[in-house]
Amino acid sequence: MSDDPIISRFEAMLAQGNDSPMLRLTLGTTYWKSGNLEQSIEHLEQAVLQKTDYSAAYKILGRAYMDAGRLHEATTAFENGLAAASDNGDKQSEKEINVFMKRLAKLKTET
Repeated sequence: MSDDPIISRFEAMLAQGNDSPMLRLTLGTTYWKSGNLEQSIEHLEQAVLQKTDYSAAYKILGRAYMDAGRLHEATTAFENGLAAASDNGDKQSEKEINVFMKRLAKLKTET
């Protein structure tokens, strides 16, 4: 369990069997914001396994991969998120993911 009361509450929900893509996205995002990239990635990967068209989860997963230096995986996450957003008519997520893909491309040229 985490020292963060928010994370602890959500982890307790998960431990009680209340698993869902939304819970995994919330945990993944919270861990990502706290800098715990591996825990973030673990939960976000589960979110997109449970809901394969979850563009919001792909977007944060791509960012977590980017921050972890896992650029190839970030590319895949963003591509999957872009496809999901397009299929769902989620124009805002499409715009945001495109911004992150441009940042990722820039990162790739710098390394």
